Amino acid sequence: MAQSQHDIGTEWLAGAGLRPTRQRVTLAALLIGDGQHRHVTAESLFEAAKTEGEAVSLATVYNTLRTFCDAGLVQEVTVDGSKSYFDTNTHDHPHFFWEDEARLSDAPSDELVISRLPNAPAGAEISSVDVVIRLRKKP
Repeated sequence: MAQSQHDIGTEWLAGAGLRPTRQRVTLAALLIGDGQHRHVTAESLFEAAKTEGEAVSLATVYNTLRTFCDAGLVQEVTVDGSKSYFDTNTHDHPHFFWEDEARLSDAPSDELVISRLPNAPAGAEISSVDVVIRLRKKP
């Protein structure tokens, strides 16, 4: 018997040690219930919840996504220093940002080669490298 999206969301939360509140389970099911990775904004997830008839505030969506980030369930990808996308694929990988659509998608990791990084300043260490490749349609 196939698991419901609700059950998948509940297990995902439990695996991260998060209490499965109704709102968390609702948002988790929307994020990973079909087994596909997603890149969402808080606003797009809020709209998806509304479309499903779920009563959840935008502030709750923001807080829940922050909790999911802190638990390692999603990673935040910031574009333009102000727009945040949340990715359910938490493995290190590059992204394409489609400027014309304000959309984020995965870029092929096996095609990216970073041969050298600058040395970190004294007293600091590099914790990660985020790669966002901006795209626009050719004229």
